[in-house]
Amino acid sequence: MAAGVLVFALLGGGAVAAGAATAPGAATARAGASSPRPVVTVTPTATPTVDPTRSVPDVVPGATRLRTCSVAGAASDARLAQFEGSVVNAATGEVLFDRNGSTPARTGSVLKTLTSAVALSVLGPDTRLTTRVTGDPGTGAVALVGGGDATLSATGSSVYAGAPTVADLATQVKASLGDQPLTQITLDATYWNPADKWDPSWKRTEQTIGYHSEVTALMVDGDRANPAAQTSPRSTDPVARAGDAFRSALVTAGVVGADSATMSQGTATSGTVIAQVSSQPVSRLISQLLPTSDNTLAEMLARVSSKESGADGSAASLTALYKSVLSSTYGLDTSSLTIIDGSGLSENDAVPSTFVARLMIQVLNREHGLGVVYDALPVSGKTGTLASRFTGSNAVARGAVHAKTGWIDTAYTLAGTVDAADGTKLTFAFYAIGSVQDNARAALDTLTTAVYSCGDNLANS
Repeated sequence: MAAGVLVFALLGGGAVAAGAATAPGAATARAGASSPRPVVTVTPTATPTVDPTRSVPDVVPGATRLRTCSVAGAASDARLAQFEGSVVNAATGEVLFDRNGSTPARTGSVLKTLTSAVALSVLGPDTRLTTRVTGDPGTGAVALVGGGDATLSATGSSVYAGAPTVADLATQVKASLGDQPLTQITLDATYWNPADKWDPSWKRTEQTIGYHSEVTALMVDGDRANPAAQTSPRSTDPVARAGDAFRSALVTAGVVGADSATMSQGTATSGTVIAQVSSQPVSRLISQLLPTSDNTLAEMLARVSSKESGADGSAASLTALYKSVLSSTYGLDTSSLTIIDGSGLSENDAVPSTFVARLMIQVLNREHGLGVVYDALPVSGKTGTLASRFTGSNAVARGAVHAKTGWIDTAYTLAGTVDAADGTKLTFAFYAIGSVQDNARAALDTLTTAVYSCGDNLANS
């Protein structure tokens, strides 16, 4: 019995063992328990980041100065209406203040500074404007030939110091003709088209009140009714008025037949000069026109400059003339200029204020002969059209501003130079445009005085 049990046990144990050996997962579990697999963590290699090369300027700009003196309040004064203006540091060329400075606009008589610059370049400071009498001996005919000199004087009592006279012409004619009788007098104003004498944009009140004459190449005393008065009514026929003065002078000089000779307007038929007189030099004419803002003299210099440049002396030629001269002689950008006249009376003239301010740098520095212009500019509270201005609190700038004034019905203007309180030399151009009144002058003075006080600390704010 015991042996049987033993056999069973052996057999049973083998079976059990065999079953254990063949049980699913047994070997794997056992292997895992006895030899665990290592866990491998893979760390990726980082790709280095390379900063792109940054551009470095060849010259590192210096710090920009912070300017703190504002004239914004004065520039926004309602009396200035639609305001445009520029202020430039004359030494550095830096624009310190700008309000639509690149916008072309009407200038009023500030334009006379451009006209003066053109005349100095085209004509030169020493040129004189000549009036001639031509005629062939024995014909009994003479012609009074205008050359654009508005200063020719009928009486010698003239607003133009040193003006030539028709009496001098008549004396020369008498010396040439002797006792030959005079039968025909021709008045020749054809140096430019005699019909091109009044722009449609000008107001005829300028003529009747006495600020401006028609623009003819032959006239006496700027066609004033009173030759000794700056403002004096002008006629509707300056050529005929000159003819009357010439005839009277011939009679006084004893020219036979002068009192009864026929007189007509036309073109001289003889090239023989028997008498001539000349104006003061261009430099002197500029010194006469700028302080008093003489419109007629300005127009004459513009037309004569046109003729001597090779153009036809017409008003239509002026834009091209001014663009050419102001660019070639003075190096300025003239692309946006429109020039209708030489005086600035037209509302259709258009010049940016920055352009004028930059021209004034050359005026201040007396470049290209422009010292003539600087010396003729009115001085605040002292001379010319600024003599009675810069009063009250603005009196602090008296004597420090050299500037051309301007006034037409729709603009008051002021442009020139400022010797600022801090010693800085500034140039400027200010335009008050639109519905403006006389009080715009005081507003312009106040703004200019504020610029004087700020000097190089002027902020463009």
